[in-house]
Amino acid sequence: MAQLEHFTHAMDSSVDSVDTVVSRMRALDAVLPEPDGIAVFNRVYLTVTEAIGRRLDAGRFPDAEAAITLDALFAERYLRVAEGGRPPACWRPLLQFRRHPGVRPLQFALCGINAHIGHDLALAVVDTCRTLGCEPDDLEDEFEQVGDVLVSLEERVREELMPGPDLLQIADPLTHLLGAWSLERAREATWSAARALWALRGLPDLAEEFGDRLDAAVGLTGRMLLTPLPH
Repeated sequence: MAQLEHFTHAMDSSVDSVDTVVSRMRALDAVLPEPDGIAVFNRVYLTVTEAIGRRLDAGRFPDAEAAITLDALFAERYLRVAEGGRPPACWRPLLQFRRHPGVRPLQFALCGINAHIGHDLALAVVDTCRTLGCEPDDLEDEFEQVGDVLVSLEERVREELMPGPDLLQIADPLTHLLGAWSLERAREATWSAARALWALRGLPDLAEEFGDRLDAAVGLTGRMLLTPLPH
């Protein structure tokens, strides 16, 4: 996979505003069938992006330009896939299983979060550093605030999409499966990956290899999260 192309693609076009990102997600929501796996994740991500927009409007980010740039370049990696672009390995399980009747909405949502946080966010930090001419450490506050929004939302998603007590035959294996994945751990690993990718920017072959391994590993986790469960 051409990870170096992924690093530079976002810089070739102007950075969207958060409002533009929200508009594109709403357009997807209007055309995707409700049970579709991408549609499930899109609704989750739309809620996240709207929450980040409210934080920006309230002046909650110390560096608004950095926060907007990171948020928009981060979203662009998902939107490119959702709008029909060539998907990296981390997104392929969700695209392959998006209409599987044995996969629950919560699995779709967390698989998308896994792909976007575990892979896309690390590359978006690199994109943002290149765009703004800064270092990853300069973005740490923005990274943490975006992560805080995602963690709070993940808790709500689990509560809303977890089957009720009348579906315990599903909830037991589902709880076991999803308990093996943590957004907080994924976020910590992503920050380390972003710093490593930035440190390797002068060694393109090594950076590409590292990016490929990251993409494949996140894709493997996503495939496990989408294990079909019996009715």
